[in-house]
Amino acid sequence: MMDWTDRHCRAFHRTLTKRALLWTEMVTADAVIHGDRERLLGFGPVEHPVVLQLGGSDPSKLSEAARIAEGFGYDEVNLNCGCPSERVQSGAFGACLMAEPDLVADCVAAMRASVSIPVSVKNRIAIDDLPARETLFTFIDKVAAAGCSAFTVHARAAWLKGLSPKENREVPPLDYGLVAELKSGRPGLTIILNGGITTLDQCSDHLHTFDGVMLGRAAYQTPGLLGGVDAQLFGEGAPVAAGEAVGAYEPYIAARLAEGTSLHAMTRHMLGLFAGQPGARQWRRILSEQAPRKGAGLDVLRAALAAVQENLPAAG
Repeated sequence: MMDWTDRHCRAFHRTLTKRALLWTEMVTADAVIHGDRERLLGFGPVEHPVVLQLGGSDPSKLSEAARIAEGFGYDEVNLNCGCPSERVQSGAFGACLMAEPDLVADCVAAMRASVSIPVSVKNRIAIDDLPARETLFTFIDKVAAAGCSAFTVHARAAWLKGLSPKENREVPPLDYGLVAELKSGRPGLTIILNGGITTLDQCSDHLHTFDGVMLGRAAYQTPGLLGGVDAQLFGEGAPVAAGEAVGAYEPYIAARLAEGTSLHAMTRHMLGLFAGQPGARQWRRILSEQAPRKGAGLDVLRAALAAVQENLPAAG
């Protein structure tokens, strides 16, 4: 989710669900230590609970980055061992770490020693032609022995040789059964399922087996589904309508516009909000064409919403 789940995206998603755990895009430990921390790590109180996802493979750097994250107020730090992009591979972290469980264990131990907030890991079931069951169980057991008790498992192997990141989300087959076997065999660990989940009904079904579910691209591309999370998955309140979320996001947008943030930086995360509903095309067109223009303001957002409302079926 690099370049997607920034602070504007998270503030928007929080208008749709108060209970879901939100994640940042992956940030490298080097960037946290040496970069513009406010730009990379800054977030608002409304985003809690929120996890900072770190990339890296140097225990001392990850330890320092985790300490900085705790100082910023994050609720959890997560070490990414699942991203298959070439950029990540060239930095010797992400999914390639599935082949180095001892190093990951050292990283987790170092991170845990420097913070009091939870340290978790996100991983694949295997990489390339490594045997999936042996790779997954060995990885989990070694990292758990270092003190990690929560794992978000993308239920696909990652092919680092010959497949693009997009293909790595589609081509390797999902193996929910193997992840269920992991949960059954390691009941003391928190196992969160990721990969191929696109509806809240699927989430409900998986929660009979797993401790949690993670929605990635489905939550970003069709964010309206998040409006049902609190009611359907947590049994709290009524579903949040898409139009209601737009209204709730307006004060945030107004405040950021006053600070000089462009409208497009915020509304680009909203394009799929009305997916599948009448007026969705007009909504996307207005925001895509007008929000990037210099000086664009809330009137653009309101015009897009009005276009949706004009397409709603007449009552009665």
